Amino acid sequence: MPPGAPQCAFPALNKENAMDLIIKNGTVVTASGIFAADIGVEQGKIKTIAEKIEGAAAKVVDAKGLYVLPGAVDVHTHLQMPFGGTVSADGYQSGTRAAVCGGVTTVFDYAIQRKGKGILETVKERQALAEGGACSDYAFHCAITNLGENAELLDEFPAAADYGVSSFKCFMVYRKEGMMIDDGQLMRILEKAKDVGILTNVHAENPDVIDARIAAFLKEGKTSAWYHYQSRPEFVEAEAVKRAIHWAVSANAPLYIVHLACKEGLEAVAEARSQGYPIFAETCPQYLEFTSDVYKREDGRNFVCSPPMKGPESQAALWKGIQLGVIDTVATDHCPFKQAEKDWGKDNFTKIPNGCAGIENLYPYMLSAANSGKISFSRAVELCAETPAALFGCTAKGSITVGKDADLVLYDPKKNFEISVKNMHSDYDNTIWEGKKLKGYPVQTYLRGTLVYDNGSYVGVPGSGRYIKRGASGRK
Repeated sequence: MPPGAPQCAFPALNKENAMDLIIKNGTVVTASGIFAADIGVEQGKIKTIAEKIEGAAAKVVDAKGLYVLPGAVDVHTHLQMPFGGTVSADGYQSGTRAAVCGGVTTVFDYAIQRKGKGILETVKERQALAEGGACSDYAFHCAITNLGENAELLDEFPAAADYGVSSFKCFMVYRKEGMMIDDGQLMRILEKAKDVGILTNVHAENPDVIDARIAAFLKEGKTSAWYHYQSRPEFVEAEAVKRAIHWAVSANAPLYIVHLACKEGLEAVAEARSQGYPIFAETCPQYLEFTSDVYKREDGRNFVCSPPMKGPESQAALWKGIQLGVIDTVATDHCPFKQAEKDWGKDNFTKIPNGCAGIENLYPYMLSAANSGKISFSRAVELCAETPAALFGCTAKGSITVGKDADLVLYDPKKNFEISVKNMHSDYDNTIWEGKKLKGYPVQTYLRGTLVYDNGSYVGVPGSGRYIKRGASGRK
């Protein structure tokens, strides 16, 4: 129990109240505070939170000396995603297995809609892949890449929302890959999404500037990983963030900026928010930990993702944005590739598949930051669990509240941990987090009251993860 932590007075329960699970003597962490309490679970739900629970239970766990946290919600992953001539290394089973081993109990994946495919058709194809092996609960965003010649896909928005897919992504880049939409399409999506309770997510970078810079670098023989960053530096992202915000404000529609990585873009979000506009921002652990200097390293290709890591000024601004509340969520953009595939671009940065690992590192990294005093534990829970769940309509997730799913993480603040590809639970063979030392680490994860991770080992049953049908998005 941390010094000065408030004690919450709860009524004791009678022995007649038998439950499936009681977690006793723990220190409960919520977005609003920290307090000593026992938690009772029945049929996968939190039944009671009390100072002391005296009732019987099929299983009693002593959490003395441990924090009890809500399971994290990673709202940005790319599992089994075709990209750059290959497919990301983690499928739905290995990716969600890694997630729960890092305390993430709900994973959002991006279903990429292609020409000739409908939204629900796209989502259901991905859902079928997940159903056989998902180890965490899961939901989907749909990335809209082609509205059709007459924008007929707009007519499918209400049905998608009814199915529980209440957030769509728009790529402002990746023209050659067939994923980019133009400003006119973005505006139409924003307007329609607002009407049906859908939150529009955007990957904001300027494609024309990127293409021009890449062409110039290749002509000059500048092909190392450093020129991945140089082809899309801070101002390339900042311009697109400002443009996306401009269209959202013009449409009076909510907007969610994914993987925000630059200071100027953050300032644009803060300015719009100060004027009362519903503009939300996500950043990722890799932008908080690394700077663009990683691209000068011999293994710089392993860090290639888009947007790239930026300079130290942007990194400092992101941490400040987290501390001041301008950043709403931290998610991973988990999209790892095998080392042999990253090596395709050893001598040409344009051939490097874009993406890095992070799904198992999200919660431990942010909690370690809290453990070292950079942020509070409550703020870490808010960023990684409560706000993402609320913002994206996961009403049963994200907080330790009576009636919500018993997605719980037991965290040992005294446990020292060093990340290695050898102790992760994914299918990749390299990680940018190799050798990173953390202060504190999860020791158990419960998914709807069932133990799925225990002291370094996955102990759940693949396929036990469930599809989450979400409500309207865009409301914190």
